[in-house]
Amino acid sequence: MIVSVLVLILVTALVSYKGIQDSIFFRKNEFHIGSIHAGEQFRMFSSGFLHADFQHLFFNMFTLYLFAPYVVFHFGNFYFFVLYFGSLIAGSLLTLYFHKSEYQYRAVGASGAIYGLLVAFAFMAPNAELGLMFIPIPIKAKYFVPGLLAIDLFMGVSGESIFGGASGIAHFAHIGGALVGFLMVWYWKKNEFNRHRWH
Repeated sequence: MIVSVLVLILVTALVSYKGIQDSIFFRKNEFHIGSIHAGEQFRMFSSGFLHADFQHLFFNMFTLYLFAPYVVFHFGNFYFFVLYFGSLIAGSLLTLYFHKSEYQYRAVGASGAIYGLLVAFAFMAPNAELGLMFIPIPIKAKYFVPGLLAIDLFMGVSGESIFGGASGIAHFAHIGGALVGFLMVWYWKKNEFNRHRWH
């Protein structure tokens, strides 16, 4: 495992643990529309290190553990972090845009950054087979990731889960992160970034 990825996982896990155990710390650093409008823009970054519970933390960090090394291998540590945090901020900005009038809206998690990595992976390895833990059916990345985004777009616009009721997920953070992840990788490839590594 690449050291930079392990450090990112460790820092996120430690901050999330602190937030889960300390509600005051959690409230001061979560994504909260009212507080962001009041000038606390740092929440659009700090919220990416917080998670609602250990299950939420595990799911995001496990996905990071699986896909981040591939991105680091192709682009190196610096561009990996540019992609990761660029996608994180993009997810926060898109969420802010669509929920700007909902002053009590709150969210946490690294999902925007994770989706940026997923899209980057699908762009570089479109025929790699992916699947969900609870639906062990392999699907090529070029179909799997767009499918996830289509579901996110539907639930983000409708405000409802595909299973009924409110979804409770920051879908626009996923979409914003994925969009920036795609644009970054597309730009790097178009400009023949690390030409010898593309295959």
